Amino acid sequence: MSGSSGWQGGRVAGDLATGAPAAHRADPETKSSFKTTEFFVFLAAVAAVVVTALMVSGDANTADPFNAEQALRYVTFLAIGYMISRGLAKAASRRRDGADR
Repeated sequence: MSGSSGWQGGRVAGDLATGAPAAHRADPETKSSFKTTEFFVFLAAVAAVVVTALMVSGDANTADPFNAEQALRYVTFLAIGYMISRGLAKAASRRRDGADR
């Protein structure tokens, strides 16, 4: 055990003179998907599409202008956009240890 902190993972401020190796952070540079802003924007957009599809309806003489098929198409487009944004975020981050994400 090095220093007085009781932590064995690397050096602390008191250990700089002893030459102990610095601890390496192993956490990824990108956040988990559920912690990102784009995830909450995606959920809000999907909720808006679903609510709009439920609320908008045609009258007795016309068909439904925003039906379930169109709502599902827009939710699919939103999901594709979300996956692309996460892919770009992960592609832009670099990991120093060379491990796959």
